[in-house]
Amino acid sequence: MALSLKGWDSIAQGNALGGSVKIAVNRQTRADERISMSNTPASDAPPPLRTTRLPAADEAAPFPNPAPDLYPFTPRVAARRGLRMSYLDEGRGDPVVMLHGNPTWSFYYRNLVLALRESYRCIVPDHIGCGLSDKPSPSEYDYSLKHRIDDLEWLLEERGLTKDLTLVLHDWGGMIGMGFAARHPDRIKRIVASNTGAFPLPPGKRFPRSLWLGRNTRLGAWLITRRNAFCEYAAKWCVTRKPLPAEVRAAYLAPYDTPAHRVAVLKFVQTIPLKPGDDGFDIVSGTAAALDRFRTTPTLLLWGMKDFVFDGHFLEEWKRHFPHAEVHTWPDCGHYLLDDAGELAIMRVWEFLQRHPIQDAP
Repeated sequence: MALSLKGWDSIAQGNALGGSVKIAVNRQTRADERISMSNTPASDAPPPLRTTRLPAADEAAPFPNPAPDLYPFTPRVAARRGLRMSYLDEGRGDPVVMLHGNPTWSFYYRNLVLALRESYRCIVPDHIGCGLSDKPSPSEYDYSLKHRIDDLEWLLEERGLTKDLTLVLHDWGGMIGMGFAARHPDRIKRIVASNTGAFPLPPGKRFPRSLWLGRNTRLGAWLITRRNAFCEYAAKWCVTRKPLPAEVRAAYLAPYDTPAHRVAVLKFVQTIPLKPGDDGFDIVSGTAAALDRFRTTPTLLLWGMKDFVFDGHFLEEWKRHFPHAEVHTWPDCGHYLLDDAGELAIMRVWEFLQRHPIQDAP
């Protein structure tokens, strides 16, 4: 079935508008506060935004939209334990939950939301510390995989979304989303995974040196927080067909404009679980053991084969766990597949959802 004209018109309009990106991020400072984290040098950057009250239902996200022409949505806010999570809730219909990774934010799914919201309810959170959500210090928030899954679980239950869920997963979103799915397999009806993981490092896959540097050294932590190396590198090298347009690149980078706003970026790298004993490895291994529960769940795998992290080794591991999955690969595309492959990848998602409607329980 062809994608609705309204959906494609929304994408075309969003891409055509372009224009300069308005970046306006709260920069309040308190000189007596510093970032404090493992493997991280002290910083004189402004502290992360603090919250001391629950937001009103119509309160704006903690940070303003940096690219309203490209991201033409009004985020909503949910507060848990004094921290505000920005998320999109667009459209009506069966819920499609889209989970971003590092160092992106819900902006990654902008065109997919525009395409699907005429027929589906798109729920797209910014993880705490990312995007337009609060950016607490490590003393204010536990940047662990468990807490990421807890946050997602809480948000969906708070919104009354406890059944008939479709997960769309990218990068860290795969581990967070499938960690949630392992807790609640009965709630998951469809899975779309792209350049992501839900299991330990696959056989034969070597951990990239650049990630090892960021994960294990003070130099790497300094480069990520003080020089924004991780975000800048991703914006340049995670697309391989052609460079990101300047306004798109600026929008990806906007939420991570100061060292204090890059805590989550660093923590996602530092907490990559590689072996038993690493924080979160028990969740990763437990999730991998639970994947057999989804062998009959309709699954779509979309892969950019020029991804230097989530490469063919990861795709083969997904196929091993999901032998029934529908698979589409792009040999010339990288990690940011929705930017590289664009409308064709979005069309594959739409067609998949249409072929596998959620059946009402008898």
